[in-house]
Amino acid sequence: MKRTLSTLTLAALFAGGLAACQTTQAPPYTPPPRASAQQAPAQRAPARKPAPRPVRSTAQMPRVMILVDEQSLGTIPTAEVESMAIRMLLERGVQVVDQDMIQSNLAKGQELLKMAGDNRGAAALGLQFGADVVLIGEVVAKPSARRISDSNLRSYQAVATLRAVRTDNSVTMASASEDATTIGLDDVVGSAKAIRAAGQKSLDQLIPAMLQSWVRSGSQSAPRLLHVTLHVGGVDQLWKLKAVREQLKGMTGEATGVVQRSYTSGAATFELDSLVPIEELAEAIVLNPPADIRFQVLDIGGTSIHLKIISR
Repeated sequence: MKRTLSTLTLAALFAGGLAACQTTQAPPYTPPPRASAQQAPAQRAPARKPAPRPVRSTAQMPRVMILVDEQSLGTIPTAEVESMAIRMLLERGVQVVDQDMIQSNLAKGQELLKMAGDNRGAAALGLQFGADVVLIGEVVAKPSARRISDSNLRSYQAVATLRAVRTDNSVTMASASEDATTIGLDDVVGSAKAIRAAGQKSLDQLIPAMLQSWVRSGSQSAPRLLHVTLHVGGVDQLWKLKAVREQLKGMTGEATGVVQRSYTSGAATFELDSLVPIEELAEAIVLNPPADIRFQVLDIGGTSIHLKIISR
């Protein structure tokens, strides 16, 4: 009897253990339902586009003439800073006077640089080439006297002094002066590196300040006045002299301040301030002559016009 009870007890305990195991067993994994083909996927918020940089039209920018005296090793002329300035200005939409045109109109480049030593000279030169702003200055690079620590290396130092001058009032818009030192093996390469380094530092300051000054002034220059000397030959009678003088004074849209300076042996000299480029002034004089007078153009320079009265 006791053995039978023990057997029943063990069977009951075994059955209870199985029931407990079944109740604690994790439910089978059921994968989540897949989205139907017709169900639209969640839309992502569109990425914000960066705000466009303000772009000024070319008409709002000044026309710049570059006239920088660059000397490598103290005597060798270079054009490193000039090239950098042209690139930086064009990237900002600024018109640059053609350097080839400037050089082709110069008999001696050094004489032009000397004439531009002061603001008035720089402004006068800029007006000859139709520039609103003249970027002038000097850049000089020289090597050190000794090599570095018993090696073939040598240090090279350059100084760049630049300024921007308005041509309508000869006012300095911005200026910068920076120096740089580099190390190199070759004199030419080392000096060029120093010039580029000093020039880059100066231009990084000068060009933004120049454009800010231009924008603050209203993005326009005052009416330009180009002082012109007019030489007229073949004036063999006084009525012709009077007719030419009255013609010039009547050209209020092209010239002002007309003054007769001299009249000798059939040659008259006038001085005036031109409101238009000199070639347009010459065209206005020649194409609209006084009655019974015909002009022949002998020469048109930067600030002078030579004409001759010929028979019809």
